[in-house]
Amino acid sequence: MKVFATVREKFRETLETYWVLVKITVPITIMAAYLSRAGVIEAIAPFFDPVMHTIGLPSALGLAWLTGIIVGLWGAVPLVFTLVAVSDLSVADITVFSALLLFAHGLPLEQKIIQKAGPGMVITTILRIAGGLLYAFLLHRFCEATGWLSAPVNPAWVPLNTTPLWSEFFWDLFKTMIWMFFILLSLSLGLEALRATGLLNLMMKMMSPFLRLVGIQGNAVYLTAIGLFLGISYGAGLLIREAQSGAIPPRQVFLSCVFMGFAHSLIEDTLLVMALGADALGVLVGRVLFAFAATAAIAFVLRLASDRAFFSTAFNMKT
Repeated sequence: MKVFATVREKFRETLETYWVLVKITVPITIMAAYLSRAGVIEAIAPFFDPVMHTIGLPSALGLAWLTGIIVGLWGAVPLVFTLVAVSDLSVADITVFSALLLFAHGLPLEQKIIQKAGPGMVITTILRIAGGLLYAFLLHRFCEATGWLSAPVNPAWVPLNTTPLWSEFFWDLFKTMIWMFFILLSLSLGLEALRATGLLNLMMKMMSPFLRLVGIQGNAVYLTAIGLFLGISYGAGLLIREAQSGAIPPRQVFLSCVFMGFAHSLIEDTLLVMALGADALGVLVGRVLFAFAATAAIAFVLRLASDRAFFSTAFNMKT
């Protein structure tokens, strides 16, 4: 009976989340399709070209990236193959673009949560976007130099594809929304199964020594591990209470939030972009290694910074 009660509760939670996503995703997707057909995307694409060219992506994907930054992953995902045909993308392209999205998405919401824990919104936002661009650039150059992931992308799930007829577009959009619900429900039940079996807790414990190596210590370790696997809303949300009570020092709070900005929700978000055809090594292993290296570098800089410099630029003590 407990299993059925859990499934029923997860179904209800997923339905609530899904309805919020539908209200955001459907209008944005329709608007993007209209703008694409009206030639507006083609007109504004040059504004994204410098950044997209640097990481080897079509400039049209700049709109999907911007949507992801503002709305979140689920706002960007349906746009990818609407703006650029599947046949025009390689595995490297979709992996690089997915990595860019995984670093920085849903910033208005996630950064507000981080800000409530104490770290400055401006500096942590800059770090997330800059970190994503740097990792995407390094990944692109590596793929370009070695030919790794040069095969045409073969996604397991195509949310929406370029189509000439509006009737086909709306039918595809309807099917995408149905699939979105079942994917969300599967991910939610999968995470609950990991919790129930204790595997999630084991993964967090295995990650703790590595977090300590990059300068994250004490109580911040476990909360950072929660954010790493479950997302910023969980990790930083719990961190707010600990930070306000003074149980975790401000510099540790800052480092924890920076690391979570680089790598969070490893299970759910990674599975989503892998369904689009992204390579697991690029969007999971490489991203986590980059997050450790970048956080270690930032921890080194923090050790050199005075309290005055730290609190004036990176942390709000009033929070």
